[in-house]
Amino acid sequence: MKKGVLLVNLGTPDDVKVSSVRRYLREFLTDPRVIDLPFFARYALVFCAILPFRPFKTAKAYQKIWKDDSPIRIITAKTSNLLSKKLGDNYQVEYAMRYGAPSIASIIHKFQNCDQLTVLPLFPHYSSAATGSAIEKTLKEVAKLWNIPNVNVINQFYHDTGFINASAQHIKTHLKDKKTFLLFSYHGLPERHIQKSGCTSMCSGTKKCPEISNQNAWCYRAQCYATTRLIADKLALTPDMFMTSFQSRLGKTPWIQPYTDHVLKELGQKGVTNLTIVSPSFVADCLETLEELAIQLKQEWIALGGTSCIVIPCLNTNTLWIDALSSIINKGAITIKSFHDKCIAEYVSTTTG
Repeated sequence: MKKGVLLVNLGTPDDVKVSSVRRYLREFLTDPRVIDLPFFARYALVFCAILPFRPFKTAKAYQKIWKDDSPIRIITAKTSNLLSKKLGDNYQVEYAMRYGAPSIASIIHKFQNCDQLTVLPLFPHYSSAATGSAIEKTLKEVAKLWNIPNVNVINQFYHDTGFINASAQHIKTHLKDKKTFLLFSYHGLPERHIQKSGCTSMCSGTKKCPEISNQNAWCYRAQCYATTRLIADKLALTPDMFMTSFQSRLGKTPWIQPYTDHVLKELGQKGVTNLTIVSPSFVADCLETLEELAIQLKQEWIALGGTSCIVIPCLNTNTLWIDALSSIINKGAITIKSFHDKCIAEYVSTTTG
């Protein structure tokens, strides 16, 4: 039997029509892990305050980056194909979107006859809103299979050696100007999500997170800072050459800081003129990297008096990244086999003893 691999990315609307974007946002924002409010409060917010207005703005944003299809879907499909070739005939690799097409429900039946299944949400850092939601949905669909394979879930890889090496090398090839300031801009989350993660060393304001420990092992913000430190070490960057920030906040609720748009102003006041932005929280270019960073924030930086702004593409189909993915999957397969062999050994020991 083949070993199954399911790559899960966040999602995308079917096209750039307002109706398609509204349908996508409705599925996305009514997820209780994304907007973690009581049912009636969540639905009132989504259907009364967001869906009547935001789809028009979001559709215009998608129109700026859309080609023959959504970039995130194109790139994730290519990643899946390259990973399949890398892993070989013993593996069956598929991809799905948590929201939009191809849906997890439409793909999961393809693993019906696999004896193993590795589920890998393509989010390096764990968050309940992205990783947790993808895992929850996938396991619900797996439970519907008649033949349920041994399942291994990889819920984070922010510190994986292959991921860090691929990211560092990728950034290095784009750092043409050694005098540039490197801004690590990660997707943001509401502060309450960090509190719910059980982090007991939560940082306030712009204070850097401490290194990962039992106190903050599930803290998304701490994991982001850990990735920054690991990549910065690989690039031999000094503290005055880089900074970590968080983008994409929505609404008036407090989100984790420092905010990327506020950091731009601070850097301008400090005399920084050449800026390079990278977003390691995404492994495939999407609306947040291609429109929010490469268009909106780049324009803001120039308006603030900046000389240049380079937004480094995501890892996408980078060869080192595909190699890293293969290594992560293989480690997951070994974990499943070890657990399976242990169960058999314990059963044999019990029945023969």
